[in-house]
Amino acid sequence: MLTVYLLGEQRVSNPEDARVGPISSRAIALLAYLVLHAGLAQSRNRLAGLFWPESSEQQARTNLRRELHNLRGLLGSDGALAADGPTLTWTDSPSCRVDVDTFRNERSSAVAALADSDARAFLDHADRAIDTYRGELMPGTYEDWVLEHREVLRRQCVELCEATVRVLRESGDVETATACARRRIQLDPLEEVGYRTLMELQAASGDRAAAMTTYHRCAAVLETELAVAPSAATSRLFDNLLGEHPRAGAAASRRPERVRAAVPALIGRERERGELQRRWRQSLDGRQGLLLVSGDAGVGKTRLTTELAEIARADGAVVATTRCFGLPGRVALAPVAEWLRSPGFRSAIGSLNPMWRAEVERLVPSAEAGPRPSTSRAMVDAWQRHRFFEGTTRAVLSSGRPVLLVLDDLQWCDAETAAWLAFLLSLDTHMCVLVAATARTDEARSRHDVREALRALRSARLVTDVEVDPLTSEGTAELARSLGGRALDPAEEAVLYAATGGYPLYVVEAARMVPGTDATGGADDLGEVLQRRLEQCSEPARDVAGLAAALGTDFDLDLLSEASDLDTDSLVQAVDELWRRRIVRPAGTGYDFVHDLVREAAYRSVSPPRRWLLHRRLAQGLELLHAGSTDDVAAQLAEQYRRGGRPDRALHYLQRAAEMAASMFANAEALRHFRDCLDLLEAMPVGRNRDAHEVDVRQGMSAPLTTLYGYSSAELEQTLDRTVELGQRLRRPKIVLGALIGLFAAHFVQGHTAQAHGIGARALELSAADPEFEGQAQFSVAGAALALGRPRDAIEHFDVALRSFSDDYSFILGTRLEVHAHAWESHAYWMIGDEQKAARSCADALALGRTCGHPYSLAVALGYASVLNQMRGDDTALLASLTELRELCERYHFAYYSQWSQILEGRLVGGEPGIAKIRQGLAELRRQRAFARMAYWLSLLAEVQIDVGHTCAARATLDAALIAAEQYDDRWWLPQVLRLRAGAGPFAGGTSPRTVRERRIPTV
Repeated sequence: MLTVYLLGEQRVSNPEDARVGPISSRAIALLAYLVLHAGLAQSRNRLAGLFWPESSEQQARTNLRRELHNLRGLLGSDGALAADGPTLTWTDSPSCRVDVDTFRNERSSAVAALADSDARAFLDHADRAIDTYRGELMPGTYEDWVLEHREVLRRQCVELCEATVRVLRESGDVETATACARRRIQLDPLEEVGYRTLMELQAASGDRAAAMTTYHRCAAVLETELAVAPSAATSRLFDNLLGEHPRAGAAASRRPERVRAAVPALIGRERERGELQRRWRQSLDGRQGLLLVSGDAGVGKTRLTTELAEIARADGAVVATTRCFGLPGRVALAPVAEWLRSPGFRSAIGSLNPMWRAEVERLVPSAEAGPRPSTSRAMVDAWQRHRFFEGTTRAVLSSGRPVLLVLDDLQWCDAETAAWLAFLLSLDTHMCVLVAATARTDEARSRHDVREALRALRSARLVTDVEVDPLTSEGTAELARSLGGRALDPAEEAVLYAATGGYPLYVVEAARMVPGTDATGGADDLGEVLQRRLEQCSEPARDVAGLAAALGTDFDLDLLSEASDLDTDSLVQAVDELWRRRIVRPAGTGYDFVHDLVREAAYRSVSPPRRWLLHRRLAQGLELLHAGSTDDVAAQLAEQYRRGGRPDRALHYLQRAAEMAASMFANAEALRHFRDCLDLLEAMPVGRNRDAHEVDVRQGMSAPLTTLYGYSSAELEQTLDRTVELGQRLRRPKIVLGALIGLFAAHFVQGHTAQAHGIGARALELSAADPEFEGQAQFSVAGAALALGRPRDAIEHFDVALRSFSDDYSFILGTRLEVHAHAWESHAYWMIGDEQKAARSCADALALGRTCGHPYSLAVALGYASVLNQMRGDDTALLASLTELRELCERYHFAYYSQWSQILEGRLVGGEPGIAKIRQGLAELRRQRAFARMAYWLSLLAEVQIDVGHTCAARATLDAALIAAEQYDDRWWLPQVLRLRAGAGPFAGGTSPRTVRERRIPTV
């Protein structure tokens, strides 16, 4: 069935017909117009003039015919679109579903059921109608006819929500009524009646804290959007719910008149605002990128991005806002998850292909999502990081509207979020997407992950920098006037500027320090101002501020209630006081401090012993609130328990946080958590219990270390050695065997061939008692034997390994070993002169690699096939395998085999360009400390050098190859190196490498 989406998005889909592709915005607008006027014949001339008013009559008719042709191709012959001479008419069709029609029909049925007093039927139809209304009609379109219908549909949905709430309240279903009241506020956030209804429902269910949060959110929206306070009716209701008579201070802050906005006016920022607006206009033209607003803390960076967000919303963009936190308990990719939870992306995620939706659900699980992937598959699934990034970026880009992503405090961004941003902005999509980030200048430069991400984006010319300086003296005085309601004399201006340095936050906080005073009082520094503001609060409010600051992120009242000594009523009063004093503000479903510097001041006001207690209480509160799903807050729990003096609990949650990060391919974050685990273990008493914890941590570290740094990593080798030691001490042979297989790979790649063979032999001996590892141990011995120049021994072990493998993957080596073994064994067959078996083994590896659904295993098969093709002198086959290998490595960012591709391509190309390519590949392998097969790679360089007449260089390269073969026991290619070297001589009338290749005997 063809489905047309006009509510919340503009999209046409048909899961049964893959030929349905993108539809032009003009075609979908024409379709929408006809649908909205269903059953009414529309004149072709009128439609042409309406949609192409600037074209001539003839051209407009031509344009209409073109779009009609496209629509008929899309709709087929179902009869929904009827053409009768000079008119067009849309009629409902069972083979074409339009969400606007569905909403209208369900709403009409709901209204009829309500008139008949059939509450059950009304709720059924109303629920379906409200569910269908996923957003405003044709977002981002501002034609008069769209605006008219948009407002009608929105109002109908609002009224339907109100009626639903009434019916549900009468039936006693307060919980469902509360959810519907929240939806009504989303539809019309500036109507106070919706907030009052929700507050009443929350109070009726006994949740006064939630009612207070609703009031605060109402006040924040009204102040931000209209610069007015909530009405007297709303304020009275709030006071009644709190069980108090309006106080003088409260009444003053709740008068229904114009008030000082929660967001100060943007003063003295004309240049910066103009730069932001220009960059946004460029993004609307398809120039994606990062807008980086940088400056000192308190200089007004967030205020500028808030202004940009309002500009983008006015242009019909999807705007999602989040921030980073500078605490160890952060969660990898948390900013991306927060963006994806934004209402503007929800419908887009729901309409994604199931394959891409599954990737989004790794990060933002839905109620129907299955269990997260096992963390033991981190090596096997490492290639999926690219697909994970692609799926989540598709969710952002598929809304069909311009997108603005706002990220505060980029300087605290985790490595995976930085990598995700680089991936998003490097896509050649020409989509209207802009990321606006704020950063503290010095801290952003000091963070390696952020610095490297910015460097890569700048090299691609994707970064626009906006430096924000403090206000001038005049701008400072104007801001003070807007806050205090009076102009300053020259002496006051001088005092204020000297005290604040032109930093807007200093001016604002000084003005808020004492209600009713102006901003000229000043202070020695901002910390003193903030401290004095906190001291003005009541003791319960100060205690709550300290507790919230100890959490380190935004917070909700449920957690504060669990962790605080205060009863619910006192807690509500304390948070209300903090809100009225502009110390906290509504954020998401809870609250956040108005600025991170305010959070820091509140935390400093807590004594060290009390901090210890607060952290422990917060940890216990998080456990209670997230019972059964603590994985989602594992990083926070670890940090709270660590600061609360419970390293044993912190260790448990750090391991879970690391495993969760690895399951989302956040390997850098996973390693950070694992290293923190080792730091905690260092302080624990020596003994079997500590060894058991450490071996679990070391096992978990291996996969992220391999993914990030490769098998030649010194830290990986150290980790595996320690794992073997601990496994032996604890008498856990499976752990020892697994670590030995990993050590084989580490030593082999680094060129320690003899050691790798010894490790493989040891693993093979131990595997006699554990058949699960026999295939991997045989594979290890086979590979090392081949490198040592014993191809017949290698074939024997490869054959046993192939008989031992199941259909599973090696969690240690990261490949499907059947593919790897066939691919490597093809070289052994070639070395003993059996080219037929070599070709068959290579073909088996490639066939299995293409059907197993594991790109990394296919890359392995292609890498070994390329080497075989080069050894056989089959340049045509070599070109084909290299082309496929290079595309695969570039798509999934596979290291190591991409260097194989580069070197072999250099040999194929030849000449000076070929020498340059080979040298680049060799340099990268050396940088990775990957010295396996170095004699072979150097011989390829020597062959090209000989071809171009670089006699001395070729001789030196071959000497280096001989040294490498001896140094690394890498003897499999030694005969060919010796032949080349023997034929080198002075090269005067000597033999060319091609002749040597033609007469060589492929035996050892």
